[in-house]
Amino acid sequence: MSTASRLYRLTRNRNSLAWRKGRTICGSIIKNNSLCGVQQPFSSVATTTSYSFRQSVKTLPNSHAAFSTSATTEDEEDAPQKNNTKSSEGPTLSLKNQKTLEFQAETKQLLDIVTNSLYTDKEVFLRELVSNASDALEKLRHLQSAGSKDLVVIDSDRPLQITITLDEVESSLTIADTGVGMTADELVENLGTIARSGSKNFIAQLEAENSANHHDAGLNIARGIIGKFGVGFYSCFMVADKVQVTTRPARGGPITVWTSDGTGTYELAELADDDETRQDRGTTIKLFLKEEYWSLLSEAKIQEILTKYSNFVQFPILLNGNRVNTVQAVWSMDPKEVERDTYVDFYKYVAQAIDDPLEILHFRADAPLEVQALLFIPSFHSEKYGMERMDPGVSLYSRKVLIESKSPDILPDWLRFVKGVVDSEDLPLAISREKPQDSALIAKLKRVLTRRFLSQLEKMAKKESDKYLKEFYPEYNHFLKEGVCQDFEFQPTLAKLLRFETNKNTSRNLVSLDEYISNLRPEQDQIYYLTAPTREAAAMSPYLEAFERANLEVIFVYTAIDDFVMANLSTYEGRPLVSVEKSDIDLSKFDTTEKEDEDKDETDDANDGSSHDGSSKLSATEAMEVCMWFKDTLGENKVGSCRPSSRLVSSPAIVTDNESGLMRRMMRMVDTSDGTRDSMPLPKQNVEINPSHPIIVGLYNIKDKEPVLARVLAEQVYDNCLVAAGLLDDSRTMLPRLNDLMVSLVKGAEKYDKSTGTSNSDEEQAAESSKT
Repeated sequence: MSTASRLYRLTRNRNSLAWRKGRTICGSIIKNNSLCGVQQPFSSVATTTSYSFRQSVKTLPNSHAAFSTSATTEDEEDAPQKNNTKSSEGPTLSLKNQKTLEFQAETKQLLDIVTNSLYTDKEVFLRELVSNASDALEKLRHLQSAGSKDLVVIDSDRPLQITITLDEVESSLTIADTGVGMTADELVENLGTIARSGSKNFIAQLEAENSANHHDAGLNIARGIIGKFGVGFYSCFMVADKVQVTTRPARGGPITVWTSDGTGTYELAELADDDETRQDRGTTIKLFLKEEYWSLLSEAKIQEILTKYSNFVQFPILLNGNRVNTVQAVWSMDPKEVERDTYVDFYKYVAQAIDDPLEILHFRADAPLEVQALLFIPSFHSEKYGMERMDPGVSLYSRKVLIESKSPDILPDWLRFVKGVVDSEDLPLAISREKPQDSALIAKLKRVLTRRFLSQLEKMAKKESDKYLKEFYPEYNHFLKEGVCQDFEFQPTLAKLLRFETNKNTSRNLVSLDEYISNLRPEQDQIYYLTAPTREAAAMSPYLEAFERANLEVIFVYTAIDDFVMANLSTYEGRPLVSVEKSDIDLSKFDTTEKEDEDKDETDDANDGSSHDGSSKLSATEAMEVCMWFKDTLGENKVGSCRPSSRLVSSPAIVTDNESGLMRRMMRMVDTSDGTRDSMPLPKQNVEINPSHPIIVGLYNIKDKEPVLARVLAEQVYDNCLVAAGLLDDSRTMLPRLNDLMVSLVKGAEKYDKSTGTSNSDEEQAAESSKT
């Protein structure tokens, strides 16, 4: 860094000594808050101690050596004589036995990768350093708990904690721990060799020792160790142009200083015995931040990063003297020892919620890997209010350190309403520790978590049915149905969780598919359902008439997604799910009345007269004649087929089509801003008429005498069928026809003929009125 750059860096910081003394110290260089040029080294900053950055890092350019001074300003002559000088490089340490070494393992290339390419988010450097500090504390705690006779820990009364200090004057961030510390050899081994993990070696040593002793005591301590790759420390070079590590082993010994600018070499030295900055046990890492990362000197920013990534680290984290991580990692606690209030508080924290959770699921699983999970079902979700689609609500942790917030990989998308935390101590991670690595293993983990969650729902539905039906199901049934349509692996389980209204119960008494099957008639081998906008519409549907007469239970479904659910389920427990709108439904085995009607039809066939004899039902021949006329009148583009029906009771006709109803409702769910949905032609419909209905009988009588009126009535009957089937996009199109029919009915004496406008005699009008 040039002297001019260093000067500019100091003057940018209004809290720096240079700024406070600016106008009297360096007036010849700085004018009106701007640099006018640098003619000489910056040597007029107030100081009482000589600085030499070259002394600390010999490998840096010689120009840095010019950044030294011993001048004192008039403003400081009256101040106490102490080392109060601040600079961007920090105070010079009193060192001895200095030597410059090179990194191992293709350092130049690897350092460049770690610094510039490995991490997507620069702020994770703090997560890595805090994790390393936590590991150092965990190692010391294990050594102390092991109770080795030859272990003497210096400053044993010092608390195990992590301290972070910000210095705006030096533009430095310091993170210190009171952990196990390192010797000079360990510094060279762990920091001098990239991709070598001291924590990983520590765990390996523990495993070897316990294996030799044939017990696993002490292995639990390994679960608290976070690091494993040996690259996290070097992430600090993403934000710092110089890093200084000062460390002292917990067993005692020299204080070693490791310094590097991340360019491929580092300097190692011992702190002199008379140095005033001597520290107790543990490790202190000081980062001299690059100018573009001076925003990290904000306490609020650092607290935000710590809260995001390291809020559940088990040791206290102090930021400028104040503890940051005050929330417990509740998921790591024994569920038997956690009170509901603790769960509620934790839920409100992780979900940023104001409500209490509807359901809590806290468990530990051992396969395919060891995992702890704490999942919550909120009392409501936001999507129903028309807000945007929710993000996944479960975050992924490894050893209490955040790996991925709102991870999409650990629960299926249809469970996005679930909030909580999943933590795995042996989760396979990418080197950057920002994503899980083993996709096959993560897929297995997702299945385990999903299975446990659905098991909890089944338990609620069985043992707390009121809670399930009144609180959970009304709020979240759409997510379960979404899962039925998307997740074929869990489709059978999800189907068991669905609840429906039927024609034999009410909305207050929903039934499951299992309960529906338990009520089947002995000869029934199908599950029937009817789609309608409301219960009232379903109860009045012409499709329901035959099933009511046969005393068959029919499931009512009301939304478009229900169509998809039934289509995707197809069968349940070996029984097909059949829409009552299908044209090939045969209910003859349930209805004895139908057989009697067929016998009567055969008798009526003997009457082959050219007109109806005035009875209440058309003969089979007459009914087929009406069907042929109906198809010819409406056209082949509307009617695919027409036949008499024996399943209608009080309705004149229905349309039956296996696909068009579902497809039509599917198209309504598609965003068609270009208007293509409205222009989509309606497929041909299969029409079934009721030979006993007065309208059909009347059509037979007037189709030849009053063809115009008969045609209008046929069109209205057809549109009524479309309305009943939910296929008419806009019912307003038939209003003019309805108005004309009502005018004809009201006038009574006027013949319905728009084309001629002629009138009949009163006798003809009376006869016409009696026919229609």
